[in-house]
Amino acid sequence: MKQHAKVFYALLGNNILVSITNSTVWFALTFFVFLETQSVFATSIISGLYLVLTSASAFWFGSVVDHHKKKDVMLVSSLVSVVIFALGFGVYITAAPGELANVASPRLWLLAPLLLAGVIAGNVRSIAMPTLVSMLFPARERERANGLVGTAFGVSFLMTSVFSGLLVGHSGMYLVLILAMLITLAAMLHLWTISVPEKEIVHLEDAPPAKVDVRGTFKLVKGVPGLLALILFTTFNNFLGGVFMALMDAYGLSLVSVEVWGFLWGGLSTAFIIGGLLIARFGLGGKPLRAMFTANIVIWLISSVFTIQPSIVLLAVGCFIYLCVVPFIEAAEHTIIQKVVPVGRQGRVFGFAQSIESLASPLTAFFIGPIAQFIFIPFMTTGAGVQLIGEWFGAGPDRGIALVFIVTGLIGLTVTLIAMRSKPYQVLAQRYAAAE
Repeated sequence: MKQHAKVFYALLGNNILVSITNSTVWFALTFFVFLETQSVFATSIISGLYLVLTSASAFWFGSVVDHHKKKDVMLVSSLVSVVIFALGFGVYITAAPGELANVASPRLWLLAPLLLAGVIAGNVRSIAMPTLVSMLFPARERERANGLVGTAFGVSFLMTSVFSGLLVGHSGMYLVLILAMLITLAAMLHLWTISVPEKEIVHLEDAPPAKVDVRGTFKLVKGVPGLLALILFTTFNNFLGGVFMALMDAYGLSLVSVEVWGFLWGGLSTAFIIGGLLIARFGLGGKPLRAMFTANIVIWLISSVFTIQPSIVLLAVGCFIYLCVVPFIEAAEHTIIQKVVPVGRQGRVFGFAQSIESLASPLTAFFIGPIAQFIFIPFMTTGAGVQLIGEWFGAGPDRGIALVFIVTGLIGLTVTLIAMRSKPYQVLAQRYAAAE
């Protein structure tokens, strides 16, 4: 990884700084709303809004990345985030005492989408970064570079978890938003000094620039045997992953305080770093698709057992293994796309993949909150579940949420075992092996 390595590391560091900032705002908002309102329904709606906005914006972000210089795109995204965070800060500090504790408060539902928009503006970097890996490294070195990107995400997650819990516990969203504005401005200044070797924008000869090339991108994805199946498989996984996004904080905060929960996730996020470093050191074994399926089997097995008892230790161990394996899935998908898709289309394909893969999660997040609140929680609190399994499984609202996680893990495991033996994935593996 010698070619343009210094530029890559500088960009990686800059992305870590921005990722820490945006993720802190997102985590803090979720913590803040739950602690203020004590409503699982409210946090699930916010998670759903985040995923809807992510899905809706990703395809457009992909086109923006392909049709502009990557550095310029990243600079503009940070500027947009700063402006939106400033507007959100104004909404927050002008709220009346107790106003944001009311689930029906219009100001709460103005603040939450506004801050989510500021976070999502930074998502364009997650599309730009793998295209930069393609530009800066030859194919044989990309899976290791993708592993370092996963490590960077782990570093940001480590800092995010600690900062979010402490800042919200200290002053709600006040310091969160002040620091978000200052750090994002600092990241912009640093990025301005990085010289990215992108003298011209790469386009395919038969596809002149268009604002959003939906038809051409979909045609390209369909033209690569098995690539659409890969994206659909990840989409299904994200459908199940929406359960974790909507309910994990509520479950964890039922076991420990917000400060402990923040520190715990700070420690757990080292698993992302370990997973990314393992990829950077050993790669994916030359068969990224097989690595992806193996990783999925592991995470769904873990998901089936890590809430089987109301134990923070069991939850922490399960989450650590889960998070250690997740970078392998993302690195495998990126490595496959980087090899089978032309550079001039990669931004749009990554955007297409992010948009489609995120499409199912908003539905999960929107529906799983009410389902947990009105079906699973009563089932394990006053319903038949208490008599059926309550003696060994436990009873109460937290056990209702725990049961949702277990069912989700079993579904994910079943689908993974079926998918890995299907023809489209075997064809994609052959295409990857044959690609120049």
